Amino acid sequence: MSPQRRTALVSVAAAAGLVALKLAVGLASHSLGLISEALHSGTDLVAALLTFFAVGWAVRPADPSHHYGHGKAEHLSALAEAAILVGATVLIVWRAATRLAGSGAAHVNPTWYALAVVGVVIAIDVSRAVVSWRAARRFRSAAMQSNALHFASDMAGSTAVLVGLLVARAGHPNADPIAALFVAVLVLMAAGRLMRRNVDVLMDRAPADAALAASRAIERSVPGVRLRRLRLRQAAGRHFVDVVIGVSPGEAVAQGHAAADAVEAAVARALPEADVVVHVEPETGQEAAVRERAQEAALRVPRVREVHNVNVIAVGDRTELSLHLKLPGGLSLEEAHGVAEEVEREILDAVPEVDTVQTHLEPLAEVSAGRRPSATAVEGGAASVLRIVREETGAAPRELRFLQTDAGLVVFLTLGLDPHTELGQAHATASAIEERIRQERPEIGEVHVHTEP
Repeated sequence: MSPQRRTALVSVAAAAGLVALKLAVGLASHSLGLISEALHSGTDLVAALLTFFAVGWAVRPADPSHHYGHGKAEHLSALAEAAILVGATVLIVWRAATRLAGSGAAHVNPTWYALAVVGVVIAIDVSRAVVSWRAARRFRSAAMQSNALHFASDMAGSTAVLVGLLVARAGHPNADPIAALFVAVLVLMAAGRLMRRNVDVLMDRAPADAALAASRAIERSVPGVRLRRLRLRQAAGRHFVDVVIGVSPGEAVAQGHAAADAVEAAVARALPEADVVVHVEPETGQEAAVRERAQEAALRVPRVREVHNVNVIAVGDRTELSLHLKLPGGLSLEEAHGVAEEVEREILDAVPEVDTVQTHLEPLAEVSAGRRPSATAVEGGAASVLRIVREETGAAPRELRFLQTDAGLVVFLTLGLDPHTELGQAHATASAIEERIRQERPEIGEVHVHTEP
């Protein structure tokens, strides 16, 4: 048996004992206050039984028919409890009004044992309220929180009954039905709170505090993303959160996935036990939308192989756009310029809010055949490369390979550096080696340096 169900079972036993005790003494002493409290405890007994079975149902995992689990069983139980409380209140009010109107019913007999029983009841109510409240906070259980509130109202009602009996013992018999009416007010207040809170949950009303905490956690912990939509619902103390975030259209899939993971972690820190689903979409702000449409327009032009570095710049009331175009390397400058002009016209037609388009032309490296270089070329180049690497790093390269292409001799170089070297320093070392190789051996067309720890 789970700890939640054990706690609920203790409440069932306590409520049953209190009903029997209050009812027996109330009938013996003709105390309407005690009889009303017995009815009140009777509702608590029914509620405790409902909670016992509801908690057992609510902890069941999700299944093909209940994708979000069975947590709302607790809230249905709480609504049933509230309905029972309202019914008991009607009976309490009717009996109290009849007694105050002098219907001829037996007057209260506030004996010493009636007072002693009420004192014991108050002590039990205090212990039940404390135990249920602690369990509700520990397990975040709506049903157990409802029990704690009712036990607290029981304590207040029992206190009112005790006061009524003491005043009746002093010679004022109407104090007992007045105490019963006080109990009725407590029951109505408790029922109203229960109904409002649990109807909100069953109607999927977003808890304002939780929604604010989740949105703040995303904004503070995950920079670079825009929160587009946050939907939140709860059941049985658990939050279900649906988040839609916008990221830059240029972000890679892995970067978008990392952003989603960061959002999930941020929401989980703000709302423990939350079930979070994050959907990632490209940012569609005005600037991002202009870039995206311009890129699509440029790629529609024949012979445009790649578009990158698309920038949107607002200059006063004008919008300028610049981008880099990669075209086949075999085109003449005149042909490439014609393609660029076509791209500019296409963008201006597709994105009318852009006033000016500036293009930067780059050749796209075509696939070229590689072959083994001559021994003479390798021998001369290898000696220079090895010397430069030793002078820059203090050690020989881990790998040195040459390849002859139509564009010239290509060098592939692998360097082993200290694992604690900063990335910026490693890049600077590789760049320095590349530059020295090109200066000393101009016949080498390209140098590719790979660094590793």
